[in-house]
Amino acid sequence: MVYSSEFSVRTRDKKELIDITAQVREEVAKSNIKNGIAMVFVPHATAALYLNEHEGGLMRDVLSFLGEMIPENRPYLHNRIDDNATAHLGSIIFKPFVVMPLTGGRLDVGTWQNVFLIEMDGPRTRRVIIKVIGE
Repeated sequence: MVYSSEFSVRTRDKKELIDITAQVREEVAKSNIKNGIAMVFVPHATAALYLNEHEGGLMRDVLSFLGEMIPENRPYLHNRIDDNATAHLGSIIFKPFVVMPLTGGRLDVGTWQNVFLIEMDGPRTRRVIIKVIGE
């Protein structure tokens, strides 16, 4: 059985992290699938997803890490087109999807694992697609 759905997330800042765990859990519950996998995907070249702890210091560290790995002040060739090369490069470091096991109708993730959307070229409205596959 396959269940498909999507929702939108409106970002406010150029770079920000948004915990979308509650929305993902809600969609997984609607699927009525008990065992399988849940795949969450963002169809955007300047946004991504990751799993980690929802803790303020760590969230600031993630954004700091991104800035250190891909500094804003470099002469990126892509910036000649639309001035968002750092966002495109960030989506190489972070991926556009996460896949999680589903057991007993619930996401089978660690206690401190939340699903985050990382916005790297906001503010924008981002689509989040969910596919739940199983029985």
